[in-house]
Amino acid sequence: MCDVKFNVSETAWCPGCGDLNIIECLKSALEQSGKQPHEVLVVGGIGQAAKTAQYINTNGFCGLHGRSLPPAAAAKIVNKELTVVVNTGDGDSYGEGGNHFIHNIRRNVDITHFVHDNQIYGLTKGQASPTTGIGHITGVQTAGSMNEPLNPLLLALALGAGFVARAFSGDKEHLTKIMLEAIRYKGYALVDILQPCVSFNKINTFQWYSKRVYKLEEGYDNTDRLKAMEKAMEWGERIPLGILYKTEKQTFNEKFDFLKGDKPLVDRETSLEKVKGYINEFV
Repeated sequence: MCDVKFNVSETAWCPGCGDLNIIECLKSALEQSGKQPHEVLVVGGIGQAAKTAQYINTNGFCGLHGRSLPPAAAAKIVNKELTVVVNTGDGDSYGEGGNHFIHNIRRNVDITHFVHDNQIYGLTKGQASPTTGIGHITGVQTAGSMNEPLNPLLLALALGAGFVARAFSGDKEHLTKIMLEAIRYKGYALVDILQPCVSFNKINTFQWYSKRVYKLEEGYDNTDRLKAMEKAMEWGERIPLGILYKTEKQTFNEKFDFLKGDKPLVDRETSLEKVKGYINEFV
């Protein structure tokens, strides 16, 4: 266990929100990883889940709506010694941030991406998100959501992500275990975390999830990509939890010789004259 605790401060989340369990599990996973708070960067965009960086004593950065992945990737590229963890919601990651989600999988920067997936926009008062089910009635979609729900795990697998998992905020022990494995994974790791929004989503409740979720069976082969795709498409009466797919892949930093050095970019000497020259080229 880490000798310096990752303290969590008082939050502005609603009582009973799934985010409360998620941040406690994140704290536990970081402590079990052996990291110190100054060795970790927690990044968010905009939204209730994205506030995580404000509530835990690590380095933190909150970007624009849907823009959590670019600063997270940049931080890891220039400082490979930093453990970078992204916490955002399904709207922030898959809606506004959908383009960044796609292309960061392609780059395979060594960051961990935890998506708090409550199938609704919680901060902006309950409109349908990319993962909201068809027919779900909201204050905006008064006739029910008409869009096909996004399947983020299937999309990530199709794009070639090396670590794809699902967890449930109602099972803290299992969620912590999945988080720890994702943090330790070398490369881009996606964990879609099912969690209720007690204020705006009265369908996908703790009880709704608890009746449907199940852990992948012992002996499940998480190196089989096609099998993982089959599991990713399982939704409704039964919803699988666990690491659907895991494989070793070359990370972004390993692809470029100038990023492979002993010193990360942030610690290397920089010629101000060269920087000024580059800037002047664009004037």
